[in-house]
Amino acid sequence: MADSTTPSETSAAFDDPIYREGVVELLGVIAYGELSAFERLAEDATLAPTLRDKAELAQMANVELGHFLGLRDRLAALGVDPYEAMTPFEETFTRFHAKTAPSDWFEGLVKAYVGDGLAADFYREIAAYLDVDTRALVLNSLAGTGDSDFVVARVREAIAADPSISGRLALWGRRLMGEALSQAQLVAAEHDGLTAVLVGAYDRGNGMDLAAIGRMFARMTENHAARMAELGLDS
Repeated sequence: MADSTTPSETSAAFDDPIYREGVVELLGVIAYGELSAFERLAEDATLAPTLRDKAELAQMANVELGHFLGLRDRLAALGVDPYEAMTPFEETFTRFHAKTAPSDWFEGLVKAYVGDGLAADFYREIAAYLDVDTRALVLNSLAGTGDSDFVVARVREAIAADPSISGRLALWGRRLMGEALSQAQLVAAEHDGLTAVLVGAYDRGNGMDLAAIGRMFARMTENHAARMAELGLDS
């Protein structure tokens, strides 16, 4: 959808109950993800080996919280209880985090960098089919969680100090990719509003067919490989 969408078109979009449902579901799942990321980063900060590491993770957590608050307020402005909109996704995130619980601090850093990146890629793909105002909010909410250079530097330093951890972290990254892609597919399949947005219920029918959905997941895989390379890991 072109960025030339006018404010009147944006308002009209919400007259469509299917589109409105899709937006509420999308904002609900992203809001839950941001709150979950804040909680996880705050917990990881308590395990940080140095004060600098602790401060960097706390800063990243604070950015996630700010994103959550913006999404919460937007849902409220739509006349929706934000917490009711988030609740349907609780089981999905609980399942994902249970399957991807890091065994040490460096696995936690890799998860924060590549795991959250994969989720963000998925939501950016959906955002392409939203009205311009909602798209801007979503993209802002998916902006960096702070100093990602810090994560890259710390993982690379760890590998330089102990090259034997490289293989373990690479396997961990592949596991994160598999679980994240499975979660993305489940989220889209289990929520009719999100599916309707993807297939173009709002964007004049210009949504994704099966081939386009396949290309979307291929792009996500390519982006994951690039992030792993940034960390100095094989994908």
